Amino acid sequence: MTTPEADSAVRVSKLGYVGFETPDIDRMVEYYTKVLDFHVEERSPDGAFLTTGSDHHCVVLTKGKTRARSAVGYEIWESLDDAGRRLQEAGYEVERRSDIGPGTPDVLVLAEPGTGVPLHLFSAQELSGVQDYPPLRPTKLGHVAAFTPELASMQKFYQDLLGFRWSDTIGDFFVFLRCNADHHAANFMASTKFEGMHHIAYEMRDPNHLISMLDHMGHNGVRLHWGPGRHGPGHNLFTYHKDPDGNTIELFTQIDVIHDEAKGYWEPRPWHETHPQGPRTWEVDLATVNIWGPIHQESLDH
Repeated sequence: MTTPEADSAVRVSKLGYVGFETPDIDRMVEYYTKVLDFHVEERSPDGAFLTTGSDHHCVVLTKGKTRARSAVGYEIWESLDDAGRRLQEAGYEVERRSDIGPGTPDVLVLAEPGTGVPLHLFSAQELSGVQDYPPLRPTKLGHVAAFTPELASMQKFYQDLLGFRWSDTIGDFFVFLRCNADHHAANFMASTKFEGMHHIAYEMRDPNHLISMLDHMGHNGVRLHWGPGRHGPGHNLFTYHKDPDGNTIELFTQIDVIHDEAKGYWEPRPWHETHPQGPRTWEVDLATVNIWGPIHQESLDH
């Protein structure tokens, strides 16, 4: 997929990191390092920065009350000067900061509408100290899903202001948005009952990599609450479990890669329903949520 066209939108290139507040830093660091095999880049009594690869961090832990998706960082194609000007011209308050954290010394901060979650925009991260890639470790932070009281306005914000593109929608309540070729980096579920993060997802290389991680998790007493299965939108193989704070964590692989939306080049695979494939609104039914069968109702409550 080509980069977004030059227009009024800031051009996000990828999902960079997500923040979590936790009352027990040690417990969460142990989970991320012992269970998910992340690398600790920096650590203090009040927090930690963890990574899966060359970026300085993709997970930020901060001591506090239990709160998932306390901040989300996005890398952008253009300079922060240009991005800041575009955002201000669109009527958004933007703050330029150099104290957000290590690895990202220059950041634009704005509040996500409807939720108030701080969004951090940066041109690039500093490199991590990772020198090797253990066989269990996820390849990257894949996407973050959250609840929103105003789905239409949230979708408009991400598409019109941050340059995201629409990939799919389930019914009238769950939208999938992408900022590069991956099917989604952000997805939102309409809700006036729930707020905060729905789930966070880390990518595995292939089914064998996912199976190896699940065996490792089982040996460490971590049990799945849904999956393995295959979603309709995105078509990714999925599993879901809970981290020590009760946040829902997805491990996935084989997500749709959208090389050219106009021609329907969505990594053609035998499990796709249409050829060519394209963005669409899915019916709310069993096969949409899990092509293979069982639905986990909690994951759909909104």
